[in-house]
Amino acid sequence: MERRILAGNRTYFAAISLFRSRRLSRPSKIGLYKTLIRPVVSCGAEAWTLTKKEEQAVLIFERKIFGRIYGLKYENGEWKCRTNRELDEMSKGENVVKWIKRQRISWLGHLERTEEDRMPKKIFTEELEGTRRRGRPRKRCKEEVERDLQVLGVRRWGELVADRKKWKDIVRQAKAHSGL
Repeated sequence: MERRILAGNRTYFAAISLFRSRRLSRPSKIGLYKTLIRPVVSCGAEAWTLTKKEEQAVLIFERKIFGRIYGLKYENGEWKCRTNRELDEMSKGENVVKWIKRQRISWLGHLERTEEDRMPKKIFTEELEGTRRRGRPRKRCKEEVERDLQVLGVRRWGELVADRKKWKDIVRQAKAHSGL
């Protein structure tokens, strides 16, 4: 995860002149973030299992970028940093973690519709042989996506995947869901 955040930082600083430019509006800068930096940070996120610590690290990175885009606020005669709540309201509730979870749900639909002999589907559905290490078992991608679908209230997702329109509606529902 640290490598992804460092790559996002490098991307941000490579385009810093655009983010500091007064000629670009804030919505344009947010669009730049969503098209340049977010994909770099979340490359391959469809197969990730995020711990709470990793989710927080990605959210902190995103808030740092949003804080630089929106800048300080002038209140009661002094300049103040924007709070996390203000930054979340300005981003309209769509953060990078929610975006990653939505991408995972979308990818699950794609994987379930592919042929059984394709390698990505085999890797996703097969059980690994051997024993796990001692201690708490690591999360698996499929378990994470199924938990996200439970939060959305989706039951019998295996049947819904076949209908692309219904699955697309579920992905849209994930975008609007506040608890995801």
